[in-house]
This record gives sequence, structure tokens and C-alpha cells, in this order.
Amino acid sequence: MASETEPRLRWLLLDLNSYFASVEQELRPELRGRPIAVVPVVADTTCAIAASYEAKAFGVRTGTRVGDAKRMCPDIELVEARHDVYVDYHNRIVEAVERCVPVSAVLSIDEMASSLIGREQPLSAALDLAKRIKASIRDRVGTTLRCSIGLAPNRYLAKIASDMQKPDGLVALTSDQLPSALTKLTLRDLPGVGARMEKRLHDQGIGTMPQLLGLNREQLNDAWGSINGEKLWYWLRGEDFQDPELEHQKSISQSHVLPPELRTEEGCYAVAHKLLHKAAMRLRTARLWTTHLSLTIKYATARGESRHSSGIHQSVWSEGLPVIECQDNQTLIETLQKLWARRPRDEQHRRPFYVGVWLGNLVPDHLHTLSLFSSLDTETKRSRLTSTMDALNQKYGTATLFSASMLLARAAAPTRIAFTNIPDLF
Repeated sequence: MASETEPRLRWLLLDLNSYFASVEQELRPELRGRPIAVVPVVADTTCAIAASYEAKAFGVRTGTRVGDAKRMCPDIELVEARHDVYVDYHNRIVEAVERCVPVSAVLSIDEMASSLIGREQPLSAALDLAKRIKASIRDRVGTTLRCSIGLAPNRYLAKIASDMQKPDGLVALTSDQLPSALTKLTLRDLPGVGARMEKRLHDQGIGTMPQLLGLNREQLNDAWGSINGEKLWYWLRGEDFQDPELEHQKSISQSHVLPPELRTEEGCYAVAHKLLHKAAMRLRTARLWTTHLSLTIKYATARGESRHSSGIHQSVWSEGLPVIECQDNQTLIETLQKLWARRPRDEQHRRPFYVGVWLGNLVPDHLHTLSLFSSLDTETKRSRLTSTMDALNQKYGTATLFSASMLLARAAAPTRIAFTNIPDLF
């Protein structure tokens, strides 16, 4: 029985270790114990989207180019990704976890969080629950599927704890351990601190965790440059600070490297339409509205400003436009047409090989404001049309009902799995 003085934990976060690679090793016993890399296609110019721990021992990571991975680990086995299989295993893992505790939030295909309540919160009970979850996954899904579990007073600290011990880790960060446990970390160990944020902090004289933890709430808010700095100040002190209005997804994007037959202006435009069609479906499913659309096109050049990860010399063009709060295809396509008309037309921008669309500044349904420039009747009609299209596409496939402008790209831009997305729609 838990002691009254025992530390209490409010969140459990589960992070599956080398998830795609582990699923492949589970399904193919001959791959177990061997260095493998999961790739979108078997080609030296592409990148690994997952690596087994045996491959990681040689320095192969997510994003490592296949050609480099072969030099680093000559015995590496390349496995072409099977996204439908990973989604199936994801659903089975969620079911295994929910035999022990309800899943409060699916954060990505390999990450989920559970809010702990009542008798689940004392340290000893939370640790026992984590061990039962691990056993449930092994028994019901597969013995090669390992996970790291973090326990903490809030979800942010639980994520940090889950990263502290891999593979197959179990770490609890209790309030009495803060901030001493955090001072041992680097700034890049914090979720949300990438290269740009690290540079921003360094430019302000903040290079270590003790320096970051020494800031007061206002100073951290200014250093971070957004309200997330204030939220971070609370989280790092063990507070379970939440603001429902700020918790929704902030952007949705879709991108695709064009196959050779579509590396024309007509092909690029058709694929852009298809990507927008898919992004808009995701927008509506999440009950969000966008106020900004951006279009990015990368052109192959003889000697470009930079190189794409595939090795192609590239010249990148990108531009965005604000839109009234919308989620319907018609408004978004009209905006895409305006952006397309602004693309460069000179000789350096003749061979598109990549296109992407980005919906940003998203607004949740409960904060949506009817446009002053369109009537309720107009918005209702557009919503009915898109809802009908979505229902048919979800039932029969995303290429069932679509704009004629994307006909050329009907078979292009197949669904891919990002680590932050479980594509139930597709």
C-alpha cells in the first residue's frame, strides 16, 4: 500500500524504441540481432527513416543517407517501409496499453501518454503500472517491441524522463528531484529545443541548463520568444500547467518528391493539388481552421544554392498568403492558384522535383469566427460539400472524389507515415 508521504506522479509517457525497425524484426526473425535500416525505397540517395539499435551502434540514425549508412555499417540490411503494417501494430500496442491504463493522448505513431489518477499516482504504484504495460506489449504484441517509459508530474517532464534511458528504460522524475535531475541535461535534451532555438538561447547568453533554470518566468518567456516560454517555466518546476486554447496542433503540412514523369510544371501543379486535398482532410478531421497557406517548390539546377537530401542541387522557392479562417477545399484551391501564379518562370526554375503545402496559424473549432466577407449560408454550403467529399473518400479511398486539376497526380504522393502522424484517414 502506498505511503501518504510517497511522491505522486500525474503522467506516464511511452516511447517505442526504434519502432519501425523493431516491427520488422518482430515479423522477420532472421533480422533480429542484425543492423537494419528501414527506408522509403531501396536506393543510396534516400535516407533511413528508422534504424535498429544494432545499426545505431555504428552511428546510423534516422535521417542518415543510405550511401553513408552502407559505409558506416557494411553489413546493414535495408528494409523497405511497410506503413500499413506499422499502423496496424500501433493500434495493437494502444490496445495492449489500454488493458492497463487508458491512453489519454496519442502523440505520434510511436509515442503515447496516459494521465494517472487516484491510486495510480504514488511512485510505487506508477512504477508497477509501467512494468505491467511493458509486459502487456511483450505478451500481446511482440517480444522484440521495447519501449521506454517516463513518469513525472506533467507530460513534458514525462517525455524528458522517457528519453533518459533507452532502450527499454523506466525513469521516474519526482518533484523532489527537481531541479537537480535537470541540471545534468543539455539544452538540446529538452523537447522543443532544436538547432534554431538553441542558437537563440545561446545568443542571449543561455548555454546550460543551470542558466536556463535560473531565469524567472518573465525572463524565460522573453528568451523563448513566445507564450511557450512561460509554460516551460511551469513545466520545469513540476507544475501541470495546461492551456486548452494553446494545446491544439499549430500547423499541417504535406510534401512529396516528384517521380521523374511528373517533374514538369503540369505534374508539379497536379501533385500540389493532391497534397492540399490531403492536408485539408486532415484539417477538418482535427476540427481546425487555417488562416495561412504556403507553397514550396524545389527546382533541380546544375549548381544550386544547396543540395537536397537526395543529393540534387536545388533552388528553393516558397511563398505564402493569408486566408480568411477556412477549412474548405474551394477557398484553399483558390489561394493555391494565386500562389502558383507567383512562382518564378526563369530558366533556373524549369525543373521542379519537390513540392509541399503548409497550412498554418490554425484555429480550433471552438474559437472559429465566421468571416465578415461570407455569409453563414455560404460557409454552410461549402462545409456540406467538403463533409460529403470526406465521407466518400474515407470510405472508398482518398482518390475517390477529387478536383480535376489533380487528375494527373492521382497515383502520386502516396501516404507516408511521419512520426507525428497516424494516418487513420489514408
